[in-house]
Amino acid sequence: MTTWLRNETPQDIFRFLREGDEGRHQTARVTADGAAWLTSAAGDRDTALTRWESRPASPAALPCGTVFDVVNVDPVFGRRMLDRLWEEGPGSGPVAMHRGRMMLFAAPGTAQRLPALLDWEEWGEAVPRPLCHGSGDAVTVPPLVPSDAAGPRWLVAPDTRHPWLPGPEVVLWACVRAARAVSAADVRVSIFPPADSPANVYDVSRRR
Repeated sequence: MTTWLRNETPQDIFRFLREGDEGRHQTARVTADGAAWLTSAAGDRDTALTRWESRPASPAALPCGTVFDVVNVDPVFGRRMLDRLWEEGPGSGPVAMHRGRMMLFAAPGTAQRLPALLDWEEWGEAVPRPLCHGSGDAVTVPPLVPSDAAGPRWLVAPDTRHPWLPGPEVVLWACVRAARAVSAADVRVSIFPPADSPANVYDVSRRR
């Protein structure tokens, strides 16, 4: 299932994206390879490509469970998780904001495994309960082309055909580290801008 939310003028979106790829480390912008990865989540990839070429500034609903799962978290706690992932861990996969929530794209299977790990972990009660989207679910992903309109947007956009995605153990690690930081009143300067800022925030070439 793939759903586009509004119509736009058709254009060669992948040519447009490739023209800006060279030398670009703008976390909030999808590259051509990143767009190809997103469309691979659709059941009919060719149809998805055609639709997104005609609606590049539109968000789309893509299914979870095969190419990626999504961990949907409170934005304040989510930014603490991202700080831990980037400062002390392996970095993150793609990350988006939608309707006041942060969506961390994770490895397939994470949605099923993470809740059980949180229940087992002694810090689980200190973690705002995430919403986990896996097999049988769909999520709204931001458009390929940034838009000024209110709606979903990328914090860390996909930039490769095979992005690294954290599994349940890595997401659990980030949750626990973020909870410990709050408990210890560990005040740090976030590497991420305020939630309403569209600024680019990190050089994704550092991702492991």
